[in-house]
Amino acid sequence: MAALVLGLGAWQTRDHLGGGETPVAVLTTLDGKPVALDSLRGKPVLLAFWAPWCTVCAAESQNLSWALRLAGDRARVVSVAASFEDVAQVRAYLRDHDVDYPVLLGDDAVLRAFHVEAFPTVYFLDEHGRVRRSATGYTTTLGLLARLLL
Repeated sequence: MAALVLGLGAWQTRDHLGGGETPVAVLTTLDGKPVALDSLRGKPVLLAFWAPWCTVCAAESQNLSWALRLAGDRARVVSVAASFEDVAQVRAYLRDHDVDYPVLLGDDAVLRAFHVEAFPTVYFLDEHGRVRRSATGYTTTLGLLARLLL
């Protein structure tokens, strides 16, 4: 069973970014302020891409909250909302799911740069901003933390 899960995970992430620098990207906050991804360097980063209409993303949302709390000051947990009609749709999702982790807004160019083809997709970056791991689909809190901190 473990081999099947590992094999499926490898197949799902076969087109993801490999090790190395992340794409240069400037995302925006919900209020429209720019945030450069390289400003997150200095600690490991869990970068989760999701969409407001994605039911698997909704199921994983609480895991991101727990990962944020459990990682504490050792790492950053940041999410990128994408594939939405307007910011009101994102705000409604945040309210409905009690989101307490930082949320940035991404567009189609950011999704292409990160090779995001399905939601949720999570990248795990080291303290230098290099991609170390990635995952697509539902990931448990333990799975998120293990990939982030190990």
